[in-house]
Amino acid sequence: MRTIKALACATALVAGVATSMAQSNVYSLNVVGYYNVPCPAGSYVMIANQLNTTNNTIGSLLPNGPVGANLLKWNGGWTTYVFDDVDLVWSPDGNASMNPGEAVLFKSPTASTLTFVGEVLQGSLSNPFATAGTYGARSSQVPQAGLITPDLNFPSEAGDNILKWNNGWTTYVFDDVDLVWSPSTPTFAVGEGMLVKKAVGSTATAWTRNFTVQ
Repeated sequence: MRTIKALACATALVAGVATSMAQSNVYSLNVVGYYNVPCPAGSYVMIANQLNTTNNTIGSLLPNGPVGANLLKWNGGWTTYVFDDVDLVWSPDGNASMNPGEAVLFKSPTASTLTFVGEVLQGSLSNPFATAGTYGARSSQVPQAGLITPDLNFPSEAGDNILKWNNGWTTYVFDDVDLVWSPSTPTFAVGEGMLVKKAVGSTATAWTRNFTVQ
């Protein structure tokens, strides 16, 4: 079985059919697994889906709430979804997408752990940015922890902004003189998202990378 060296150890992965073919170097490309995101009571956490499923909606990915949970999805402003205490479904609906690489703010009234299960995306990946100069809620498309660059292969350009949530926003700017992140290079855990604003005039329109489990 091929080991998953590229992924953070916090992520437990199981190869679906990852045994090698007899006397060959042919391996299955399907790798499935799960990761957990702890959520303290009453505080927002910037979470992200980083595993692909057949239905990447909040209703499918987070079917059990918990009751009273709030989920905020960014689309130029925050749209609020609440897990109803009567019908036990997301209100106004559970159809909002949460595809690999999309991030949301999540708040549970009680301490809870969210578990994401699905397939690790591999090959040539592309996560489109919002229009340059505007924010979008994004994350790595694969469950990998590390520095935004170089570990997560973010296409840093002069003037880019990243906002990291920790009971408030911390802003990181890619300096246009020294070409480093200021005040430091941000790091992200498995299942953690961010707000990203690409600088006006930036050339990268998507967060692209080639990723292979090995």
